[in-house]
Amino acid sequence: MSTTPPSIRFSPEADADLAVTEGTIVVFVDGEGALAPGAVRLDKAMGGALTRSAGDEDFKAKAGAIVKFAFPSGTAARAVIMASLGSEPGAVAARKTGGAIAKALGKGAVTIATGGIADDAVVADLVLAVALRLYDFREYKSASDDEKPADASREITVLADRPETLARLSAPHAALAEGIFFTRDLVNEPANRLTTDEFAARLAAMQELGLEVEILGEEELEKIGARALLAVGQGSASESKLVVMRWQGGKADEPPLALVGKGVVFDTGGISLKPAAGMEDMTMDMGGAGVVAGVMRTLALRKAKANVIGVVGLVENMPDGLAQRPGDIVKSMKGDTIEVINTDAEGRLVLADALWYTQETYQPRGVIDLATLTGAIIIALGHHRAGWYANDDEFAAAFAAACEASGDDAWRMPLGKPYAEQIKSRKADVKNTGGRQAGSITAAEFLARFIKDGMPWIHIDIAGVAETSSGTDLAPKGATGWGVAALDTLIREEYEG
Repeated sequence: MSTTPPSIRFSPEADADLAVTEGTIVVFVDGEGALAPGAVRLDKAMGGALTRSAGDEDFKAKAGAIVKFAFPSGTAARAVIMASLGSEPGAVAARKTGGAIAKALGKGAVTIATGGIADDAVVADLVLAVALRLYDFREYKSASDDEKPADASREITVLADRPETLARLSAPHAALAEGIFFTRDLVNEPANRLTTDEFAARLAAMQELGLEVEILGEEELEKIGARALLAVGQGSASESKLVVMRWQGGKADEPPLALVGKGVVFDTGGISLKPAAGMEDMTMDMGGAGVVAGVMRTLALRKAKANVIGVVGLVENMPDGLAQRPGDIVKSMKGDTIEVINTDAEGRLVLADALWYTQETYQPRGVIDLATLTGAIIIALGHHRAGWYANDDEFAAAFAAACEASGDDAWRMPLGKPYAEQIKSRKADVKNTGGRQAGSITAAEFLARFIKDGMPWIHIDIAGVAETSSGTDLAPKGATGWGVAALDTLIREEYEG
């Protein structure tokens, strides 16, 4: 069972009588505290309550500010929410305000009166933000009727001056919301449910959306020499796999953009066993693969006019009598030998073979990999931004612009020879960790060895942003789906004709 975004429909605001509308009604004030047209009409029914609240010295008409009225007299509504987009109603304000509205919603239907907001794109962003913040993963919850989620069967009606235009602008947002929800579901799943087999099956099911999906098992991976990837999973009962998702929406002869994701469905650390405290969070160590899957789903749903390959390496890192050991030396598909210093630095081994296979097989125009790769990036950037690395400034500029436009915050980190020196091995071509200092950078330098000369490449370390412990404007506590919006934006702006 998958979590689905709320149903959203668009109607002319001029035809609506908010005084007799049931459920929750959302109206707006501008940055000066002036009521929007829908709010003016509703204010009369409420005896001026909105005007008084907007004029109260405690109310600041800034982005994300709301006032909620429960069972207001003069209306049929369960609640009325008065919200502000502030004095600069752009995409940032829309995301902040939409998230605040969603957090304030109770049960039942929702009507959002957006008439008077001049920019339809801002309204579309606001509606997307509401939908994303309403995500609620309840697959394993047993609850009475009284405890069912507030949005179990929610319908959202958006009243607008130009509903047809707004519906057209919101269509790709609907696909994006489904992609983000798909990623969040994958990341939130427990490892006893989301095995490598189950993960691969969910990706294979997307063939009905028009994706071509190919699954390589251990026998095929052995034949192509993907020993670095296989070594990570050799201590697990779950079969290691490489899954390829192909979306061919562009010209037949146009090389694809490649997205590559780390899919460690559970990470014990292997023989280099992690501490028990917090190990339960390692169900999210497949977050990079989850983002790739969500992007591919989004592209298929909105019929993107681009060629994109999504490749994910699916493994489980477990300690048993067959598990790889610290000190082992494995040979990658590229042919480089790798000394395994720490079996908990396993994601880069998975990506090494996945990256090389992708380049050898599909000759992409550029490669982006995503992984919950290091704790070091959390030390550097906290849980506020992803860290990313690039070998091509033009590619980097496009990605940075996509991050800014989508709200997926990220920070470019350095690469360089001194960091590569840290992972030189006495016994092999390279070792899989360079120690604690600059740990995220040396991991990126490790991956850089498996990028062909002249291939534009970006590595994104999402260890700090794949999950949130307190919630954000767009996501409740748990999986965030970070990166799906940024990559979809990049593809839309740079790769679709």
